[in-house]
Amino acid sequence: MKKLLLGAVGLLACSLSGPVFAADMAARPYTKAPMMAPSPVYNWTGFYIGGHIGGAFSRDNNNFGATVTGGNNNDGRFLGGVQVGADYQFANTSWVVGIEAQYSWLDRNNNSGFVFPGGFTSFNDRRALGSVTGRVGYAWGPALVYGKGGYAYADTRDQLLGVAGAPVAFGFDRGHRDGYTVGGGVEYMFAPSWSAKAEYMYYRFDSSRFVTPLALAPFGSFRDEEHTFKVGLNYRFGWPLGGIAARF
Repeated sequence: MKKLLLGAVGLLACSLSGPVFAADMAARPYTKAPMMAPSPVYNWTGFYIGGHIGGAFSRDNNNFGATVTGGNNNDGRFLGGVQVGADYQFANTSWVVGIEAQYSWLDRNNNSGFVFPGGFTSFNDRRALGSVTGRVGYAWGPALVYGKGGYAYADTRDQLLGVAGAPVAFGFDRGHRDGYTVGGGVEYMFAPSWSAKAEYMYYRFDSSRFVTPLALAPFGSFRDEEHTFKVGLNYRFGWPLGGIAARF
């Protein structure tokens, strides 16, 4: 009986000491889960304005005949200008469409003069190129690959000189300042609201023919082309979705 009583007392003592021992143990420290770094989300929707520099390379397609000499507009020239545009990226896709107006100044005359029979000399000074184009692109995160095309304009000053360098009144059978342009490039969004681009554009302008004086009428026509390479920088204004955002 005494053994049973002592065993019961011991068992009771052990059961009472368990909670006390657990209370004396240090509590497990609370650890906060680490925060996930935000991943950038790129959206090309919005307006932008920027500038560009590059080079222009002319190509003449003249059909004046063997009696006409001179003329050289195949030299490369420096250009610089501005652009303004707007893009729209379709929801939940990588496709981007946009419109852009661009104007580029050329640094010097691109034509040394064509000398016609009778002492007539023509000069064609293309001072600038302009365009209004649409563009379609595909975006991979911060990069956008695009093609573009549309209307082109040449700011050109034509001059015709007669004997002893006297200016001669003249005209053309059609306008040769209007044309079209096509090209493409890549643009990269390297910071919030900022993107850089590189592009190639081909310009083609209407062919035309002198109509006065009559002495120049038989000597054919000319057509102007330009190949340009440009790099540029754009500042983008969102709608307000354009640019880089953070996604957790």
